[in-house]
Amino acid sequence: MAVHEKITIAKAINASLRASMEADPKVLVMGEDVGKLGGVFRVTDGLQKDFGEDRVIDTPLAESGIIGTAIGLALRGYRPVAEIQFDGFVFPGYDQIVTQLAKMHARALGKVKVPVVIRIPYGGGIGAVEHHSESPESLFAHVAGLKIVSPSNSSDAYWMLQQAIAGDDPVIYFEPKRRYHDKSRLDTESIPDPLHKARITRPGSDLTLVGYGPMVKVCEDVAKVAAEEGKSVEVVDLRSISPIDFDTVQSSVEKTGRLVVVHEAPVFFGSGAEIAARITERCFYHLEAPVLRVGGFHAPYPPSRLEDEYLPGLDRVLDAVDRALAY
Repeated sequence: MAVHEKITIAKAINASLRASMEADPKVLVMGEDVGKLGGVFRVTDGLQKDFGEDRVIDTPLAESGIIGTAIGLALRGYRPVAEIQFDGFVFPGYDQIVTQLAKMHARALGKVKVPVVIRIPYGGGIGAVEHHSESPESLFAHVAGLKIVSPSNSSDAYWMLQQAIAGDDPVIYFEPKRRYHDKSRLDTESIPDPLHKARITRPGSDLTLVGYGPMVKVCEDVAKVAAEEGKSVEVVDLRSISPIDFDTVQSSVEKTGRLVVVHEAPVFFGSGAEIAARITERCFYHLEAPVLRVGGFHAPYPPSRLEDEYLPGLDRVLDAVDRALAY
């Protein structure tokens, strides 16, 4: 791979898994169809061929079993990377994640490490059926003991996954599936940002627009349109949902005086609510307008013909920007 090659997010994740497996023989990849098929999105394509069936393991269709086995492997010194095939399929394994994986370190008074990474393709925009387009990140962010991250570009997809695998804490790595084929530049020799550090992807002075994962591209498109209308919008890619880099968001809002938070998940009890509350506390005397949130509706994810109405897009986010600037 060229140092500055422009590649898709899917290929960047594949390259990241490959790099981690080459660096550490204790790294294993496991999940439904990850081996011979190479994953339903072909993200793990070629890994079983190169590393063998003992390190790239096709599991039964049993998410609870996948997570439970990964926990056991981690306790024996391995670094398993478990794939959940689609976001909505994670719930049969939810109990293993929140009552075992998240609690093991505290239960052992810090003496036990559980370096498990759970990869979950998430979000909508691919025209899929029920249980294939959900955004459950807030459910896991509420659970102490788990770290939650989501890349928005190829470089972050590559580096953040390796950082997650190399760490000793359980990490849920949410992959924005509708961005799998988006291309961006990857520098394999750069020094990556810290795993839980937010990044300003577009500077601005009138309003701060925060997103993560699949919504970062929408936020950047909104900022471009706003610029044509004479409005300067700063875009912050959160990158990490637990922990959240509130300092970077606060610094931006102290400069702009306005904040709009965007995510695909429902607004009701979503991650945007926590960000809005914290920034209101921290930046009360800097805010020129209430913090606004844009996201999915408090309803089951709709059939594919209606998902464009459900997902926050350019117009809905622009409307929130306009409302915030109108104060």
